[in-house]
Amino acid sequence: MHQKPQLSFWQIWNVSFGFLGVQFGFALQNANVSRILSDLGADLHSLSLFWLVAPIMGLLIQPLVGSASDRTWNRFGRRNPYILIGAVAATAGMLLMPNAPLVVAFISPMLFGAMMLAVMDASFNIAFQPFRALVSDMVPDNQMNSGYAIQSLLINIGAVVGSILPFVLTNVVGLENTSTAGSVAPSVVWAFYIGATVLLGSVLWTVFRTKEYAPKEYYQFKGMNADEVAKEQAQQKTLIEKLSGFVGLMKTMPVVMKRLAIVQFFSWFALFIMWVYTMPAIAQHVWGIEAKWFDPDYLASVGGVPASIAAAKGAAGDWVGILFAAYSLFAAIFSMFLAKLANTFGRKLVYGCSLLAGGFGYLSFLLIENTEPTLVNLLITQIEVPQGAVLLLLPMIGVGIAWSAILAMPYAILAGTLPANKTGVYMGIFNFTIAAPQIISGIFAGWILSSVFENQAINIILLAGISMVLGGLSVYFVKEDKPATKAVNTVQA
Repeated sequence: MHQKPQLSFWQIWNVSFGFLGVQFGFALQNANVSRILSDLGADLHSLSLFWLVAPIMGLLIQPLVGSASDRTWNRFGRRNPYILIGAVAATAGMLLMPNAPLVVAFISPMLFGAMMLAVMDASFNIAFQPFRALVSDMVPDNQMNSGYAIQSLLINIGAVVGSILPFVLTNVVGLENTSTAGSVAPSVVWAFYIGATVLLGSVLWTVFRTKEYAPKEYYQFKGMNADEVAKEQAQQKTLIEKLSGFVGLMKTMPVVMKRLAIVQFFSWFALFIMWVYTMPAIAQHVWGIEAKWFDPDYLASVGGVPASIAAAKGAAGDWVGILFAAYSLFAAIFSMFLAKLANTFGRKLVYGCSLLAGGFGYLSFLLIENTEPTLVNLLITQIEVPQGAVLLLLPMIGVGIAWSAILAMPYAILAGTLPANKTGVYMGIFNFTIAAPQIISGIFAGWILSSVFENQAINIILLAGISMVLGGLSVYFVKEDKPATKAVNTVQA
């Protein structure tokens, strides 16, 4: 069996460079969609329901895209066509979503915003899975830790810039960051325009700078016969046969994937809560805004949001971007050491300790609530925020460490165990372990917040902390399998 040629740093960089732009757009979505939907009329209870769109799209799309990309070989490559299609569609969604108020004559702005959220999420998911599989396809086994660590680094560079962009547009460029009911702040609108441009440009870089292996060459690296694989994949099957094959793949998935699913459940349950509820949590806990100002019925009864409350919510929303940029920056820094740490101490130990760091970071939110104003120098500008807002940067170190490991370690552990002709579909199936906990979180988090925690959003962040700690502890039960290279006769989805 021939070995894949060793790749230079820049070759590995080019393979994942497009993920920088995809994550740029995803970070803008994560930091601002709750803010946009809240401005368009959504209450705290319904926010998590809107966010269900993301994992549902992942659940439906990634396995299909994974299976299709396993079978696709054309002049653009195997994974690149799907990456490009996803990027183009996501770009369109990012350009349209912040313009939801312009369609009020035809459709409710909040409904249009939710529709564009669905378009973006579907498109991000079309791009996400092939990027994961592309690293597995192109990078030799002894460089796999480095491959996913560089991908994690690029993801987090994109996330840093994407998260901080609305803040920069407000405090450096001078765009307005407040909005009236039913509108979107100009700083957010322009951030989405810039994000769409970066997303498309970076993906085009990967597509045109990465030449994927031809089928014969690729399967030769895997010790497989390309003609036999092509013959198997060319078989026409009914829908029932395809569904049966998919169920068969689910049943015969590697044991390590099943055990990683437990870790994934706890970690992604926590991440979903963070993305949805950080803004209201810090607005209430640090800026001192009462929960009633997030209730559309109360706002309607008093005739709208007072200017002081709108300004505080706008400032809190901008600071969420700073916090998300901070954890992404810490994740990017940690990513530079991740491969060496994993090679030295083992993937499991590094993965588990990283998740514990993230869990303790979430739990420490409760201890930070100083509302006294302080002037902060962020190098690009100075801004006055509550002291507690500045102290919240400390928990982001732990969250960033966890995020870096979540982006790299499960895939590095999994990649070597998957059969070469099923890598894409199995990576798509593995996305179930990302989507399912988010769906469960989305269904129950809003109810827990309103019925158990009485809309005190800081408490839902503590629940995220407990979940992340459980994820860290459950890594202990993961046992890495030996690589699976020959699997021509496995069930075909």
